[in-house]
Amino acid sequence: MGELFSFSDTLGPAKVIQVNQPQLGLQGVLVVDNVACGPAIGGLRMAPDVSIDECARLARAMTLKNAAAGLAHGGGKSVLVGDPKMEKGRKEQLIRAFAFALRREEDYIFGPDMGTSEECMAWVRDEIGRAVGLPAELGGIPLDRLGATGWGLSQAVAMAIPHCDFSLTGARLVVQGFGAVGKHAARFLVESGAVLVGASDSRGTLHDPDGIRVEELLRLKNQGGSVLDYPGGSKADRDAVLDLPCEIWVPAARPDVVRKENVHRLQAKLVAQGANIPCTAEAEEHLHAQGVLCLPDFIANAGGVICAAMEYHGASQSEAFRTIAEKIRDNTQLVLAEAKQQGILPRQAAVNLATRRVEKAMAYKRWGIF
Repeated sequence: MGELFSFSDTLGPAKVIQVNQPQLGLQGVLVVDNVACGPAIGGLRMAPDVSIDECARLARAMTLKNAAAGLAHGGGKSVLVGDPKMEKGRKEQLIRAFAFALRREEDYIFGPDMGTSEECMAWVRDEIGRAVGLPAELGGIPLDRLGATGWGLSQAVAMAIPHCDFSLTGARLVVQGFGAVGKHAARFLVESGAVLVGASDSRGTLHDPDGIRVEELLRLKNQGGSVLDYPGGSKADRDAVLDLPCEIWVPAARPDVVRKENVHRLQAKLVAQGANIPCTAEAEEHLHAQGVLCLPDFIANAGGVICAAMEYHGASQSEAFRTIAEKIRDNTQLVLAEAKQQGILPRQAAVNLATRRVEKAMAYKRWGIF
């Protein structure tokens, strides 16, 4: 899992718990970053190479995301070491054991994330009764199937377009990571007039400057296929997605995919961050200097957690989607206006907005604890 992370400040983290059960081959971490606004909501991520540091960074992103969205929840994250494509019975065993080990950590509510699903959340709920992103049969709003995060991302893009020198109609769209978030972001943006010209997944990159038929690509992916199975266009390795000319580039996979050493390859005008922490600080600074607008992750991709929080409090699907649109559109406008007025990066404006809300909540606590 790596050594203990170094970042710590006045916001958190409040708690770091490592879970290690060698007899089960179980290795995981929970970071509860800040609970001033309420119990933390954050996804359970499963991957072979997750680390404590990544978990802590993602937990902080959730603190900022939930605060920016005005939710009565703090931020946390959990990570579990393992191949998410492992045999289902083994995966269920590990997730159930991990949840049970954290059963007394009531400051944290599990949600789905990369490598986990609503079925996984059903296992967690069965073990400890504390999960969101549940199957519809258990009263959940199936946010991955409906595309709550992708819907929110499309709303953020709509609010950003007036700050760009192109129209959404006919804008070339490239999605890095055509999965749970990326495929729905593509669907909603294409419905709004964009043209999908590139998409990637773990197997490679698909490119067609004349346009990719989104519904056909969705059908292939939903059947377990890859973007490389699409009958048209050209195919390349997965990193080639960085080189595709476009107006809108959506990173929707792992953290830190855009870094100092590869940011110069991007040929976009707007980067709408569907993944959590997909760009390093240096990369965002470079893009800003080049006139590329970057929508911060915890503003643009908050649709999933807004949906999850509303599910947790008993809201309907239609209420959740209306709220996602309202909150993300308002926050995108606020952040871009402050960034322009103060001459700062949109991320700094977003951090300022969220931090003010967290610090105000902390001030109501008995000792200002988080």
